[in-house]
Amino acid sequence: MLTQCSDDDTYNVVEYDRAICLANQMFSSTDSITGLFTTALHGPAQLVSREIMISVDSVPCIRCLVWPPGAADWPTRHKNYDWPDSATVERVVSNGCDVVGVAHRQCKHDDWRTKHQWRLSFSRAEIVLKNSWMPLQQIVYHLLRVFVKTARLTESVDNSGSGKLSNFLFSMSH
Repeated sequence: MLTQCSDDDTYNVVEYDRAICLANQMFSSTDSITGLFTTALHGPAQLVSREIMISVDSVPCIRCLVWPPGAADWPTRHKNYDWPDSATVERVVSNGCDVVGVAHRQCKHDDWRTKHQWRLSFSRAEIVLKNSWMPLQQIVYHLLRVFVKTARLTESVDNSGSGKLSNFLFSMSH
């Protein structure tokens, strides 16, 4: 198991306890004998719930501690308004990214690709960048997200995905 040390932002590797691993396997799958857990697909996530517990969305993920070569130019690209600053860029790059079991939206109707396609996720980078904003900027961002979601501006009329607004647009434009 890989754990992050908050004191110095390093990572520690610890052998996973077999009992914990078995408990996690039990929680992540339906117990057909006793019916303790129910599972359902929720977008790319598997929704796992139990009547007396909070439900959890689970997406397969592999932590990648190396900045991917495909994004190698991002740290040195021209930054409008000097944002993000070099310290924030360094923190984003040192956090790496994740490889997630999520198919591209244009492949969501292909059964094989939906189950087997993986891609890079920069969710950790987005969090670092958003946290570098002033509080008023964060408030405006969240208000825009609520507006876009309630006005259904994220739905594509022709299902092609073109002309569609996304969270990425709001979090990365500057």
